[in-house]
Amino acid sequence: MPGNWDTEGMLSGPPSTPVELPDALVALIGPHDHEVVWRNELGGLTVRVGAPLGVHVKWSPASSDVDLGDERIRLEWARAYTPVPEVLDAGADEDGSWLITRTIDARNAVSKEWSSDPEAASVALGRGLRAMHDAMPTATCPFEWSAARRLTAIRQRGAKAALGFGAAMTPDHDPTASIDDLGETPEVDLVVCHGDACAPNTLLDECGAWVAHVDLGQLGVGDRWADLAVMAWSTEWNYGPGWVPLVYESYGVPVEEEKVRYYRLLWTLE
Repeated sequence: MPGNWDTEGMLSGPPSTPVELPDALVALIGPHDHEVVWRNELGGLTVRVGAPLGVHVKWSPASSDVDLGDERIRLEWARAYTPVPEVLDAGADEDGSWLITRTIDARNAVSKEWSSDPEAASVALGRGLRAMHDAMPTATCPFEWSAARRLTAIRQRGAKAALGFGAAMTPDHDPTASIDDLGETPEVDLVVCHGDACAPNTLLDECGAWVAHVDLGQLGVGDRWADLAVMAWSTEWNYGPGWVPLVYESYGVPVEEEKVRYYRLLWTLE
C-alpha cells in the first residue's frame, strides 16, 4: 500500500515512534537485532531481522482478516517467473499469521533516497511493472484478481454505497463515490497482476533499477490497468504531482483514461 502523504496523516509506512511488538512476533524474532520497517493500517508489521541483510518477518493480526498464507502461495508461484522474496517459513495461530522471507538487497521506491529522486523512481516503477506483467503466464496462473471477483467481495461486505479500505489510503478520493458510479467494466487486457502495485512494493537497486516486487497477497489474473492506474496514482501520494505520465511512458502504453477512472474508483471501494 502507499506510504505517507503527510506527516500527520500517515496511515502506512515506516513507524516514526517506537512499536510494541505482539508476543507472537517477539517469539519469532527471538534475541536477534531487529528493526520495524513498516506498519500498515490494519496493524500489520514488517520487521527486518539482521542487518544489512538477513530476513524480513511480516506479521498480520487475526483482527485484520489478512492471512499471510495467501501471500506465501502466491510468492512461491510467482518466484518461478519474476523476482520476488524467497519464502523461508510461514504460519498462523489464534493471534495472527506470519511470513518469513529472505531479505533482498534493495530499497523500496519510497525510501528517502528515491523519494528525493522521483523521476528515476517513476521510471523504475513503470519498467518494473511491465517486466513483471510480461513474465508471468496468465494461462497457468491459479489466482484471480478480476473486477468481477472484486466487485462480488465488495457487495458481500455490504459496502454497496460506501467507500472501503482503499479510500483510507487515498488522500484525494471522492468521499461521495460509490460502487454505483463505476458503470460497465471496461474490456480487459489480461495479465497476472501484482494486486497492490503501489510504489512502496517495488524494490530498487542503488542505481535506480527495479530489482523485485513485494507484498503479493492479492496477486492474480486481471486487467493490466488495475495495477497500472493505481501504481501511477501512488506517485502523487508519495512524490507529489507530475510523475504519473512518466510511469505510463516507462511502462510502454498510451493512457486509457476510462480504465484509469474505473480501476482507481474500484480500488478505493475495497
